[in-house]
Parts: sequence; structure tokens; C-alpha cells
Amino acid sequence: MADYKFRLPGNAHLSPADMFAAMSEWCRDNNVEHDVYGEGELIQSFENKIASLLGYEAGLFVITGTLAQCTALQLACESRGKFNVAMHQSSHVYLREAQGFQAQNRFNIFPVGQPYRPWQLADLEQVQDPLGAMLYELPMREIGGQAPSLAQLKQITDYCHQQHIHTHLDGARLWETLSYYQQQDGELTYADITQGFDSTYVSLYKGINGFGGAMLLGDAAFIRRAQVWMKRQGGNVFRRSPYIIAAAMQFDQRIAQMPQLFARTKQLYQQVSHCSNMALNPSKPQASMCHVHFPLSIEEMTQLRDKLAESDQIWIGCPQAGMLPNQCFIEWYIGDNLLKINEKQLQQILAHIDNEIAAIIASR
Repeated sequence: MADYKFRLPGNAHLSPADMFAAMSEWCRDNNVEHDVYGEGELIQSFENKIASLLGYEAGLFVITGTLAQCTALQLACESRGKFNVAMHQSSHVYLREAQGFQAQNRFNIFPVGQPYRPWQLADLEQVQDPLGAMLYELPMREIGGQAPSLAQLKQITDYCHQQHIHTHLDGARLWETLSYYQQQDGELTYADITQGFDSTYVSLYKGINGFGGAMLLGDAAFIRRAQVWMKRQGGNVFRRSPYIIAAAMQFDQRIAQMPQLFARTKQLYQQVSHCSNMALNPSKPQASMCHVHFPLSIEEMTQLRDKLAESDQIWIGCPQAGMLPNQCFIEWYIGDNLLKINEKQLQQILAHIDNEIAAIIASR
């Protein structure tokens, strides 16, 4: 990855040499030993730590979120004898997993809600077929990191429990939401957010900056069933310690940094409000991420992205096509990179990008 002076989205990543050196030092300081097929003090204490943090009886390290979520939803449907799952059409399971749920005959998906906003209880009530489970992504990445209020979320989970529908939380970026909910509802914990969900998945690399992997949370019986299915699907990795170490050694620091990242997100929103050719989705920050929309085609924005990288050492990310021909957007995760840029520098960078866009529009 090129080393740019100003990298706007994302977290900074150590080189392999530096990362492995830090892991080695941490292992020596903490007398870490390898696990054997998931059995070992390090991994099980970390599973228990995450389970306790999120208010669950048990946790299970899973090598990928894709494996964790489809397994959780399949088990939920099997236990209820109903193989229909409700979720938003932008959900990762529906959109980005090569239709694995369908190819493997695991369950059926019923998309709910409108494409560009979080779904509500009224959307779920429109589903007439019997549901075994529902999935709610929090925050909803593909629509800029939008999130419902906790009151709206509780309405949905209460209804599901009344209807004997398993509630599953896709918390890939859950770590980034707590500061927003605390802003709305006062002092809260992660367990306050997850309390209405029968199971939850969280990432150990998004936000945490680990190598990869996920944690699946639920009651003890649910997790025991999931363990069996990890073996059946080839997810019973012999050594899981590298993934656990990479996450565990920086977990507390990363979680403690989340309020600072959300404060930086709010500063970013203030500064972008002065730019004529940028618009943020959502309109107000709801997590430490957003989508930045531009009045340029994806081809024009890609050319500008490359120019900014080569001439100004500014990296703005990867453009994605918008709905209109002269429209595109870039996902910005507010992480280490933006924390390193002071307010004056960021203001100058955004003004420079805004002026470059204006020049492209004027030249058409």
C-alpha cells in the first residue's frame, strides 16, 4: 500500500514485521500459549470477555463473519422450523456473499424496508410469510452508516420475541455506534444496545485492527450448536492464537478510542458543510463512518482521486457509482488516519478537493 502523506479514510496499519514484533512482545509479557482447536486460556478468556461486554452467556471465535452469520441464522431457523429470514436489502449476507445462503439451501431471505433508510417495525409487519429469524445490521454500512434509534430497535426486537422470531445483530461495525447512542440516550454500554438480540456477530478487524476473524455471541446452548457446525463447515482451525493475539493486544485501546473517533466525525461534518461539492450521508453522524457524495461521474472522480494521490499525496479512497450519471460516492471510515490530520490541515484538504471538483464541473 502506498505511503501517502494524508490518508483520509481508515486506520493506520503496521507493517507485517512491526505487527509480528508487537505480537511477540505482547505474548512474552502475558505468557501466552497457543490454543489447540480453540481450547486454551487466551482464546477462551477473550471469548468470555467479549460475551460479558455484550451481555451474553457465551462467545465463539469464528474465522470469518460470513461463516458466523449464516451459521447463526441457519441454527435459528432450524430451531423454529421456519426457514425465512427478514433483513434489509443492503445487508452483507444478501448483497456480498455470492448468494451462499441460497446456493447452500440454508434459508430464504425476505428483504424489508426501503433501500436508502433503516427499516422499522412497520416494514417487518408487512411480511406475511412465517419468519424464523431476522437480521439487523448496526450501523448499516451500505447506506452510509445509518442507524435507528434504540427505541425503534426495541420495538422491532420486542415484536420478534412476541412472534417467536430469532433476533440476530450484524454488529460488524457495532464498536463504532456506542458514542452516537450515548449522545442520544445518555450513559449506555454495548450490552444496552445488544440486549434485545438473541445472537450477535462482531468483527475483530473492522475498528479493532486485528488480522481478521469474528466473534459470535449467544446463550450457551446456541454457542455449543454453533461449535459443532464450525467443524462441519471446515471452520475448526487448529491454531486461532494469531487472530486472537492481534485483536486482544489492542482491543481495550481501540474501544477506548471510539469516543475520540466519533468526536472527529462530528468535526468532519462541520468542515464538509462549508464545501459546495460534497454531501454526507447520513446528514448527521450516527457512527464513525459516512458516505461522501460528489457531483462527478465515477470515472471523473477516479481520475481526480489519482491526481490528488500523485500530486498532493492525498488519498481519499475508492469511488463507487451513484444512481445518476454525474454522481458517485466514497465510504469514509473515520479512524487513525483522520486523527493524525489536524483541523487546519483537514480544512485545507477539503477546500482543495472542493475546488478541484468545481474546476472539473466548469470544464464540462
